[in-house]
Amino acid sequence: MQMEEHKTLLEEHENRTNEDFRETHRIIKALDDKHAMDILFLDLRDFTTVSDAFILATANSETHLQTLQDTTEEVMGELGLFCQLEGQTSNRWRLVDAGHVVIHLFSKEGRKFYGLERIWGDAPRTQFGEHSE
Repeated sequence: MQMEEHKTLLEEHENRTNEDFRETHRIIKALDDKHAMDILFLDLRDFTTVSDAFILATANSETHLQTLQDTTEEVMGELGLFCQLEGQTSNRWRLVDAGHVVIHLFSKEGRKFYGLERIWGDAPRTQFGEHSE
């Protein structure tokens, strides 16, 4: 990547405001409506250029994990966001990546094992939903 392109990307990243997270509210609400547990929003804008935000959510079964993935994909489509999927056959961790926002869907065991809350411990966070362990 050319230095000029990198500088432009950094400037765009720094200019993002909370308005840019409006689609995350729809994603979080959809996950909560499907009874996702421990929904956590991490604002990563000041920590990395890989993504602006992570949304973490926990499923209570493998079927529930698939439901959360399907729901996330559906909302992303409604929002016109292109996303890539990883871990589609995993029963511990599924990832829905729209670039500026990445949704991590876990089993209870997967959430503990990967520990993203610890890795991104300094990032501002907001807990959502009524459903928790």
